[in-house]
Amino acid sequence: MSLRPIDQLLALYYREVTKVYLSVFTLVVTIVQPLIWIVFFGSSLSGLPTFFLESYFHTNNYLSFLLPGELSVSSISMGMMASMSLVQDKRLGYLKRIMVSPTRSYVVFLAKVLGGATRGLIQVPVLLMVGYLMGAQIAFSAYLFLWVAAVFLVSMGFSSIYFMFNATSADWQRPGLIMNLMTMPLMFSSTALFPKEFFPWWLRLISDVNPLTYLAELGRLALIQGAFDWTSFIALVGFAAFFLALGAVVAEYKLTPE
Repeated sequence: MSLRPIDQLLALYYREVTKVYLSVFTLVVTIVQPLIWIVFFGSSLSGLPTFFLESYFHTNNYLSFLLPGELSVSSISMGMMASMSLVQDKRLGYLKRIMVSPTRSYVVFLAKVLGGATRGLIQVPVLLMVGYLMGAQIAFSAYLFLWVAAVFLVSMGFSSIYFMFNATSADWQRPGLIMNLMTMPLMFSSTALFPKEFFPWWLRLISDVNPLTYLAELGRLALIQGAFDWTSFIALVGFAAFFLALGAVVAEYKLTPE
């Protein structure tokens, strides 16, 4: 008797989540890379005058501004984990064994996306703790958990995008190249590092539709002010839902085992 799709999904999802604990190096790099941004880049502007920070960054501590922004940018790399795992399974022949079973392609897709987003959340408590110890403002409220949920949603959205780019390829270089291609434009066209007031008019237009801007601003409301913007949250739900649906369709028609 074949397993139900939900049972298949849970089994594959469990494998995706546990794989990260089998590689200490992967676990360490997942945490250290965004930590470097927080420690070094966050400290680089610590000497800005307080009046300037309060006028443009709406906080007296640049690290408080950067922390939710960097965690938002990390959602891009969280998403890449799904495509890296997909390519690895193709090259090892594991995906071919899965696809000759009754398991549907969309189940494989959902397991990869959920697994990549979940594994990436390891960064969140570590960076919040380090940021807090370095003096970042963190309002501990229910809104903090809602913002973490938003990080998870955006990670699933980007995981879906990466998956679609790699559905027909087993090239191990492609996930990294795609991430490098996407990260810089998305990061610098969002308010992850700097407020929108610094941007030229054309960059502001891009920022207004950039999901990282919504996620970063939502994080600042939650962490600094202990508030929440439900409109931004719903927009991020729409972002994740759209690319999840599109990715499931692409997986059904385009996913290849090698």
